[in-house]
Parts: sequence; structure tokens; C-alpha cells
Amino acid sequence: MGGGVRVLLCLVALAVGPWISPVSILSLTGDLTNDPVKVIDKYLSLDKRGVRLTAQTYESVKPYVAWEQEEPVWKRFVVIRDYSVSHDVTKWDIVSTTEAFIPVTFQVLGVVHVETVTFVPGPREHVLSVHIRAVDNHWKLVGPVFPPHVGRQRLADFVKDSMFHEDDAGQAGTLRRLRDALVKAGRL
Repeated sequence: MGGGVRVLLCLVALAVGPWISPVSILSLTGDLTNDPVKVIDKYLSLDKRGVRLTAQTYESVKPYVAWEQEEPVWKRFVVIRDYSVSHDVTKWDIVSTTEAFIPVTFQVLGVVHVETVTFVPGPREHVLSVHIRAVDNHWKLVGPVFPPHVGRQRLADFVKDSMFHEDDAGQAGTLRRLRDALVKAGRL
């Protein structure tokens, strides 16, 4: 075979290969050439940094999700120390080559209730099974729609910023107490 034919066959194999490869190869390659764990990790890293707390910053997570419904106005935020996405494929629930449920473990510190502006400590480990699927040739989270899981320090900074922009002294005091509770949770 000539060199040109060999190059053409290699290009065809590269183009067709992912479509006929088993799930382990397909899943290793946001667009379907990336590992779905990386997409979940990117979404969660943005969530941990608080991008779902405001409408202006929420746009940064939209490329990673394909929720069937709009996110509600959240009445609570989960405060986390950290999270980990399972890289162990044997722990995944693989539906097909383009869909899986991947476990994520959160180290939860507690919950902030928005309406009462209070932090309720509740340190625990929480496992959530994230549903990811190929949508328009990209890996996207399709469920469950869960409340923001924000890092403790980021949420404390967010509350501090809100406190400085608050004109009502009573509300500023409430925000200060919330911030103090979040700071204290970091020492536990």
C-alpha cells in the first residue's frame, strides 16, 4: 500500500473508531472526546466557588447541564468542605455508551437556610449519584437538579460582601451572625 492510502485509512479509523469502540474508550475521550468525570468535576468546582448563587454568574455552569426543568429559586444552600467524583468505573451505573450515573461524595458541613438567614451545622458525608448523558455530542449533567453546594469560605465571603452592601442595620447584623457561624464551621 502507498503512503497516501495508509494515511487515509488511519484518518478513517480515527473518525469511525470512537463510534464502534466499547464504552471504556468512548468515555475517555464535555464533547464526547472528554471523560465524563471531567465534566462533572468542572461543574462541581464552579458550584463550589458559588457561581450558582447569582443569576449573573449562573451562566458559567449552563454549558455543563441539560436540565429538563429550570432550577428553582433555592431556599437553602449546602455548605461543603470538599467533594470527590468517583473515577472507579466499577462504581458507576452505566446505562449505555452515552449515559451513566456517577457517584459524587460531598463532605458537608451544614446547610444555610435563605429565608431565615441561618446556618445549621450538620457535618456528614453525602453521596449523590449524578446522571450524565450525551446531549448534542457533549457530556451534560441531566439530573438530579440539586441545591448549590458551595465551599464554606466562598459562602462566608459572599455573605460578607452582601453585609457591606446592606443598608438595613438589622439585616446587616443578621448577615454578620451568618458569616460568623460559617467561619466557626471552618474550625470544626
